[in-house]
Amino acid sequence: MLLTAKKRYIGTLSGAGFCGVTDGAGMGDFFDGTNNEKKQMSVTTNETGEAVSLKRKKLKKIGVLTSGGDAPGMNAAIRAVTRAAIANKLKVTGIRRGYQGMIEGDFIPLKSSDVGGILQLGGTMLKTARSLEFRTAEGRQKAYQQLKKAEIDAVVVIGGDGSFTGALVMSQEYDISFVGIPATIDNDMYGTDYTIGYETALNSVVEAVDKIKDTARSHGRIFFVEVMGHEAGLLALTSGIACGAEVILIPESKEQIEELKKFLKKGYKNRETSGIIMVAEGDETGGAVKIAEEVRKKHPELDVRVSILGHIQRGGSPVANDRVNATKMGVAAVDALLDDQKSIMVGLNNHALVHVPFNKAVKLNHSIDTHLLDIHRLLNV
Repeated sequence: MLLTAKKRYIGTLSGAGFCGVTDGAGMGDFFDGTNNEKKQMSVTTNETGEAVSLKRKKLKKIGVLTSGGDAPGMNAAIRAVTRAAIANKLKVTGIRRGYQGMIEGDFIPLKSSDVGGILQLGGTMLKTARSLEFRTAEGRQKAYQQLKKAEIDAVVVIGGDGSFTGALVMSQEYDISFVGIPATIDNDMYGTDYTIGYETALNSVVEAVDKIKDTARSHGRIFFVEVMGHEAGLLALTSGIACGAEVILIPESKEQIEELKKFLKKGYKNRETSGIIMVAEGDETGGAVKIAEEVRKKHPELDVRVSILGHIQRGGSPVANDRVNATKMGVAAVDALLDDQKSIMVGLNNHALVHVPFNKAVKLNHSIDTHLLDIHRLLNV
């Protein structure tokens, strides 16, 4: 029978001298008496009460899906996962339209040739979607049944915190291993310095704002430029610095609204000087449109315009760094599954690959570098 309580064993395990402690699920940390090497394994007891290891089911087929908002570089990750898995003698199934496709069994077999020529493409060849049905226990049960029917042993999820939350919940309910690859232009995932798509989106914003500055300068106008970042302002902050914005409004800093007031007090009655105000869409002051309306009321002498960049930030061919990092994390995700990892996100910390548990990645907040705000204030004298 499986162990039902923590118990210490000193003796033999799989023919070697081990000692260790198991948990109530029969999983434990054991130390090899021959070399003091720590090993984690599933165990049960034999007739004499000794601990014996349980061999896990061999990994034969994995699924890969993209979920949530698309991000440039997702295709590079799909390509890396597919080819790394095939190189390790695994079969690969593409799950179309995220978790909704998992529920509906929208699966396609992937060969190495199927992911050729997608490295430079934006978006995702597997499509993506947000699934309300997957948030229900019934929806996840349907998804599990589809995975079992297709003989899929594990899944690589390419997405953000919402996608990883779904994977975490399902892995707690069913015997399916999930490994995540962070892909969101917000770059707001805890435990990783980088998420797929952020650098491409940043360059797209900078290119667009540089063009807006040309017309702003020509007419002496103040432009409020809204960028994506529902709960995170890193994209607005870094693009604002890169574009030389006069003010940057982000959810993480309440002080920036005072910077806007200082900027407006200067006035631009002669219309010879222009200004760029970067606004993260999640800013609690109401976004670019509402803020601009308030400014017009208080400063009718100013020529105020609004530009919402919208989904242009999501599209486009991924820049080199997004392609390279997506490839590295795709290969690392397959390696993690082969090492019997589950419920973890593969990330990059100080350029090194790391594993971050889902429960930390989705529950803890990724903080911005406040030093960047200090730099921006220093230079806007």
